[in-house]
Amino acid sequence: MNGPVGADTDVAEAWYGRAAASFAPLDGGICAVPGVRAGGVAAGLKPSGSLDVAVVDAGRPVDVAVVQTRNQVRAAPVEVTARHAADGRARAVVLNAGNANACTGPDGELVAVDTATHAAATLGCATEDVLVCSTGVIGQPMLPQRARLLAGVDAAIAIADGAGGDAAARAIMTTDTTPKSVALQLDGGAGGCVIAGLTKGSGMIAPAMATMLCVVATDAPVPARILQPIVAQAVDQTFGRITVDGCMSTNDAVIVLATGEVERAPTVAAFTEGLTAVLGDLAEQIVRDGEGASRLIRLRVTAAESVDAAAALGRAIADSVLVRTAFAGADPNWGRVLAAMGASEVPFEPGRVDIRFGPVTVCRFGVGASFDHGHAASVLSRSEIDVTVHLGLGAAEATVLTTDLTHDYVTINAEYTT
Repeated sequence: MNGPVGADTDVAEAWYGRAAASFAPLDGGICAVPGVRAGGVAAGLKPSGSLDVAVVDAGRPVDVAVVQTRNQVRAAPVEVTARHAADGRARAVVLNAGNANACTGPDGELVAVDTATHAAATLGCATEDVLVCSTGVIGQPMLPQRARLLAGVDAAIAIADGAGGDAAARAIMTTDTTPKSVALQLDGGAGGCVIAGLTKGSGMIAPAMATMLCVVATDAPVPARILQPIVAQAVDQTFGRITVDGCMSTNDAVIVLATGEVERAPTVAAFTEGLTAVLGDLAEQIVRDGEGASRLIRLRVTAAESVDAAAALGRAIADSVLVRTAFAGADPNWGRVLAAMGASEVPFEPGRVDIRFGPVTVCRFGVGASFDHGHAASVLSRSEIDVTVHLGLGAAEATVLTTDLTHDYVTINAEYTT
């Protein structure tokens, strides 16, 4: 398939293979996309006084795609954004940290709508062209903070410019220890584009979409009807395959704005690959910054009958508290891996399974292999660990990213609201 992303083509064709695209990193975060400006300010929503209100502005209404939390409990800004993005158009995204505005009743809905209305009046666009996101403590009343939030929206819009990407990324941090952003120049052969984004997330990260806020922008001309399935697929392959604690949030959102300013558009396949690369980079940054984490673990499940089966087994391993505490202690207790797989609903044949920790084979055909425990423990002591589970059933595979589970994670979350 060689059509440009703006062409009337079947998007699904692009999903059957990877494009021959190349990428070059860019500075500036989300503002690397021409015409996109951003800003972040301290409005007093965080007790620390840190930056807590951000805006990302495309300058005019553009095509948009949104993927949101699957949690049955949805924060007010999730509901408002879903309504506003339903027509596939948006100009700006307003985000706040310090209060999730979740489980806040009609007052929370009022504040979310007021935020969009207030920003729209300042920007000179329709209320429906502004999307809103919040992150922070669940169940904390938002109405008492309404005036601070709206003043912060004014301030963020006033300072938003082409150099504000880092401030915006910092303004949405909660337990994050570092801001997270990436920008890539994509060369897809027939054409190219810039794809850039920012995200936040450190805890409450679960693979049913992952728990974070993420805004991405591109200058590629991608109509919303084409952009939405591309974004859904890219999210599934990236944010959908990470976990820090197996806990799903009420506020997840991935928002992708497409300005269409580039002159020579890449193919759908190249753009899909580029977007997946950007989201994958942001997803890995979240796992690296997982609450209390000391190790990044790549769980690669191979020789599966389907990608879905491989991903599901990877998630089962990643969500096991016993597996991840073993990783925290550099304990090559491979039986926990096999047991976690067996507790899932995915059928496989234990007698065909091989497990490797790095280069060390610890299980062969479902039973313990002869290996040097000291060597295996040394491998598991590294800051990054590759775990390979070979099912011996087919040709499909998937990779899930997770962390070890440490005492620091318990401390952070035991004292989160106190």
